[in-house]
Amino acid sequence: MSDDVYAPNPVELAAELTIAWLGNPNTRTSADDVPAFLGKMYETVSSLVDGNRTPSTSETEVKEYSPAVTARKSLANPNVIISMIDGKPYKALRRHLSANGMTPAEYRERYGLKPDYPMVAAAYSESRRAMAKKIGLGRKPGQSNAAMAGTKPSSASRKSKAEEAAEE
Repeated sequence: MSDDVYAPNPVELAAELTIAWLGNPNTRTSADDVPAFLGKMYETVSSLVDGNRTPSTSETEVKEYSPAVTARKSLANPNVIISMIDGKPYKALRRHLSANGMTPAEYRERYGLKPDYPMVAAAYSESRRAMAKKIGLGRKPGQSNAAMAGTKPSSASRKSKAEEAAEE
């Protein structure tokens, strides 16, 4: 190996990166933004070249996220569940979480929520449950809705012996 160590010039690197960025047809920027971008690029490249940018223990630790709302407030309204990421109301959080690159378990862990914290609004869950029971989901083949509920038909629907005798 030779003693000549290649030491890149941060100004040249920053200029080349800025030129490449501006050469991209998808980059839309005004002329006023270019000096600020070049300055930021130079600052970043300089820190990388000088070796000042070494990952510290604080950067490798888990970031502390502050929720947009409290857990109690997120569940206050039974019609919606409020996201702790952006504070917006949703009926179900699953799609919102996947759009933010998270799973429900990661969401609960990030904000210190209990494992049974719901991902769906209470009213929405209840309406889906009622609809599923109405169409017969969850019962065994050949089982009726009354047998599924474990109740006998109500007395209002049964005719009394006197009513049956009167009809004959």
